[in-house]
Amino acid sequence: MGETSYMEQELRSQPETWRAAARIGAGDNPLPAAGARVAVVGCGTSWFMAQAYAALREGSGQGVTDAFAASEAFLGKARGYDAVVAITRSGTTTEVLRVLEELRGATPTVTVLGDEDTPATSLSDATVTLPFADEKSVVQTRFATSALALLRAHLGEDLGGAVGDAEAALTAPLEQEWLDAEQFSFLGTGWTFGLANEAALKMREASQSWTESYPAMEYRHGPIAIAAPGRVTWLFGQAPEGLEGDVTATGARFVHHGSRDPLADLVLVHRVALERARARGLDPDNPRSLTRSVMLDG
Repeated sequence: MGETSYMEQELRSQPETWRAAARIGAGDNPLPAAGARVAVVGCGTSWFMAQAYAALREGSGQGVTDAFAASEAFLGKARGYDAVVAITRSGTTTEVLRVLEELRGATPTVTVLGDEDTPATSLSDATVTLPFADEKSVVQTRFATSALALLRAHLGEDLGGAVGDAEAALTAPLEQEWLDAEQFSFLGTGWTFGLANEAALKMREASQSWTESYPAMEYRHGPIAIAAPGRVTWLFGQAPEGLEGDVTATGARFVHHGSRDPLADLVLVHRVALERARARGLDPDNPRSLTRSVMLDG
């Protein structure tokens, strides 16, 4: 498989796709304006990006923002949403399409897509397409991070630093301890909890690794019991006081790149997942039991 996998090519293109997405996000687009009450829906990776966006948007004072798995979304009139944002790489995911169908004529919808030639386009009131970030690998990397770059730019963030950090993450050395680890716990604070969930999912999908994810402050309320020598606890975002010492005392490896933009740190996790897959003789482009889009019967 070597250097020719789609996952390899796509994860390495992220600085370029982030720049393109940020330009769209900072320009004229149909994404919800500040002050609107917003729900964000997605499935799998897209749900985790929705979690990150919701925390960023509400945390920046731009309005109430809730994130839902599309299959468990509470979007009725009682919630009072001014708009619903859907995130879907394929535009064919059944649960997302059902949400868009149910909201037609009731609540304005905006869908962030990788491919506009899909059913989600006709079901949405407006779309923002990122065709340059679409992917061939089943394991998502650049579409998810580019969608979040788009949304961060729309919130007024300058993504220049994040892009530079992503470029550095693509050449940073990978420690053998990460490649050999028996288990990973990914932690996040605020918007980076969504990234922790996504990091754990990428490791499971690409390399069939044992991974878990938690809000950082919740980790000591039970989950730290899994920490041990030969295992890794990887933190995105701000480090809670005393956490590193508590993890180190278990013999587990504590990883925290506090000076790097957390989205760029996810790029480093993508590389670790890819190399762990290769070491196990797995094809990350076609992981076990997964397809590019979940389309349900009925």
